Amino acid sequence: MLEPVIIAALLLLLAYLAWRYARLSGRVERRARSLFEEWRSTEMQRLVDEKADVLFREWKMAEEKTIRRDAVTRSEAVIRGKVTEHLIPYFPEFAYNPKDARFLGAPIDFIVFNGLSDGEVTSVAFVEVKSGRSNLSERERAVRDCILQQRVTYEVIRQNGK
Repeated sequence: MLEPVIIAALLLLLAYLAWRYARLSGRVERRARSLFEEWRSTEMQRLVDEKADVLFREWKMAEEKTIRRDAVTRSEAVIRGKVTEHLIPYFPEFAYNPKDARFLGAPIDFIVFNGLSDGEVTSVAFVEVKSGRSNLSERERAVRDCILQQRVTYEVIRQNGK
């Protein structure tokens, strides 16, 4: 008679343990899945960050060459322009005697005292040298506007020396 009670108690104990195991197993599985998802998310983010960094470095190296080439080209153009500004009085398209031209460079390239080398100044010309499709700067436009609107004066400044 004791045997059926023991068997029933063992079966109840076994059922309870199975129930506890299933419950604990589900929690462990959920926790493991949560940790795995967290790890995967951070690992994926790390991989994405690394890939983005590699792509950025590759892009930067490729573009740096282009930027440097462009800077050299622009620098050459600026130097060529500055040299041309100094030499332009000796070119055939310069309508004045080179001896009459005085180089300023900024904000206007030349002031030409037409006839100065012959001993008689007949006119004064303000000359700006441009190449290609370059435009006047804001300062150059301001000087041009003053000249065109005849807002030009002549002054003599005397220094009283002691």
